[in-house]
Amino acid sequence: MSVEFCGLELAHPIINGSGTFDAIAARQAFGDELLEHFPFAAYVSKTITLRPRAGNPAPRLWETPAGLINSIGLPNKGLDGYLNEDLPKLAEITAAAAARAPAELGAGRPVPLITNVMGASAEELSELVQACDRRAEIAAIELNVSCPNVATGLDIGADPLQLEAVVRAVRERSAKPLIVKLTPNTADVAACARAAERGGADAVSLINTLRATALAPRTRAPWLGGGTGGLSGAAIRAVALAQVAAVAARLAIPVIGMGGVQSSAHARELLDVGATLVAVGTESFRDPAAGARIARGLR
Repeated sequence: MSVEFCGLELAHPIINGSGTFDAIAARQAFGDELLEHFPFAAYVSKTITLRPRAGNPAPRLWETPAGLINSIGLPNKGLDGYLNEDLPKLAEITAAAAARAPAELGAGRPVPLITNVMGASAEELSELVQACDRRAEIAAIELNVSCPNVATGLDIGADPLQLEAVVRAVRERSAKPLIVKLTPNTADVAACARAAERGGADAVSLINTLRATALAPRTRAPWLGGGTGGLSGAAIRAVALAQVAAVAARLAIPVIGMGGVQSSAHARELLDVGATLVAVGTESFRDPAAGARIARGLR
């Protein structure tokens, strides 16, 4: 079950999607049981920005018949708050999880910590990446250029020429593996993936959520406080499978596939079309142990 990914040895191919599993809150809720059954072979942080963000106004969630629309808006403590407060806690959790994992989930294997960052420009992203590069606790960095709730992220990720230039500028600031999280909200996601590869990305991840909206039942006005949000869950699984297949066919670097994964069969499909790793997102809201369940199913 072990997987080599960008120089990192992982116990199995299941990780989390950024922002879909709060390991700090999960430990507060479940205690040391979380450490003994940690769901993921590597842990991806929620998105970090240079300055603190409060996120979008409420309401932030809308359930669809086969998915979830979120308009959370990337709330976080900012770079300094993350490095000084959250990073030490996450490093402690992942180290303890590696030491206490059961044999079928890779007992003793490290659980690398991947930090997801987002900026509105190459300069902002470079500052974030350089700060992360200095911290030994961080094994790899993921660039969020695809969040549909933040206009600047979508613009960077949807334009191959701009994306290549940004990745090339950021690449110089770190020797750590660099993952680019692509947007699905573009005419040619494979072209954007190739641009990220040309810019120096070590891997790409996809798909992020699809842009969506919902109307309040009585007023018919937008329900979500941010107006629009991102659709995830089973509703996007077929789209994810098609886009991951298209990207994997054109790249030489590894691909992290995600989108609507609820079972080991869904994860297997993404691996079959070329993904190296599979990320679980919305399913963890329903079942916090989904990652471990899916990894065991693959085994």
